[in-house]
Amino acid sequence: MAIDLADLDFWRRPLKERHEAFARLRQEERPVFFPEKKVPFLRSGAGFYALVRHADVVEASRNAKVFSSEPAVTNPEPPGWVKHVFGESMVNMDDPRHARLRRIVTRSFSPRMLERLQDDIAAACARIVDDLQAEGPRDFVGQVAARLPIHVICDMMGIPAEYRAKVHEHVDVSTAYTGVRPSLLRSVTLAGQNMLALLALQRLVIRLGHERQREPVGDLVSLLVNANPDGERLTDGELGSFFSLLLVAGNETARNTMAHGIKLLTEHPAQRELLRADFDAYIGGAIEEMVRHVSPIIQFRRTVTEDYELRGLHLRKGDKVVLFYGSANRDESVFPDPDAFDITRDTKPHVGFGGPGPHFCLGANLARQEMRTMFRELFTRLPEIRSVGEPELLLSNFDNSVRRQAFTY
Repeated sequence: MAIDLADLDFWRRPLKERHEAFARLRQEERPVFFPEKKVPFLRSGAGFYALVRHADVVEASRNAKVFSSEPAVTNPEPPGWVKHVFGESMVNMDDPRHARLRRIVTRSFSPRMLERLQDDIAAACARIVDDLQAEGPRDFVGQVAARLPIHVICDMMGIPAEYRAKVHEHVDVSTAYTGVRPSLLRSVTLAGQNMLALLALQRLVIRLGHERQREPVGDLVSLLVNANPDGERLTDGELGSFFSLLLVAGNETARNTMAHGIKLLTEHPAQRELLRADFDAYIGGAIEEMVRHVSPIIQFRRTVTEDYELRGLHLRKGDKVVLFYGSANRDESVFPDPDAFDITRDTKPHVGFGGPGPHFCLGANLARQEMRTMFRELFTRLPEIRSVGEPELLLSNFDNSVRRQAFTY
């Protein structure tokens, strides 16, 4: 079986075959290069070295000076005009610009702020289960996994209720754009839809930011557009880019993990019963194992800023590398029996929230909090909940997303 991580056909293969392919790549003496096809105005065709071992992903993540997030971390790398339309997201920045923005927004995810959110998260989970009982089970993604993260983010940001359905719609369009596209026409169509969706989201939050500058109300937008103790605040463009990032990254991690998680707990009844028998003792490990096993974001790209030796490979300035988190999370040298789902496993070294370093997922603790609260509500009120059949997955080399998952309770 030939392996080409830059080819659409690879990402069409069954998940088991893909895991076997990455296992073979992990046995290679040094990282393998994959050329890319050039698509005018959409893709540079630079090609990339695949970092598939846990140690390589960790090394590149920690050394942000050499493995730069600029000009972009998505793979394939978007054309340069994108940042002029949407502004630059902090995920595509290096220090000192990245450090400044992270310093401003980090206070939004402090333990105190997350503690204040807990009642809202619990109330949202209760409403979701109320609706499940009223509507009956149809699609776990649409009825549960996709609802909670967006609800929490909108609550944090102070998005008025009348705009939330439209926010959800725009996020779904953005998610579709992260999928692999089979043709130039499909790429252009989705790019246009994504552009309009992101612009609408940014206009919404910028307008709200202007209102919160005049009359702060204690929500996250108020916090971000008014100066912190160091006199720093987000500009309009930075606020719009942050909102887009929060909605996509903050939504996908929890959404994807919960959607895959209900399937994992159904397929592994012994693990499910262990969790149900002592939820508080096992839920922390269960969430970490779900994130490791699922790897909700498949990969990020980095650009090499200077000549560098990595495991016998001489990288040159300007080379591209791609950090494959899903492969690193199944590295046999770090995780014994890596394909097994074991909620008692020590999963602390996993890179499901990104590797260690300045770009580690800012919202990791919020995602954990959402999942813990949602699973508690589900297993308390619907103890027999389980998936039915196979999930419908998004065809993507970036986003390990479940589009639909039938379930019952």
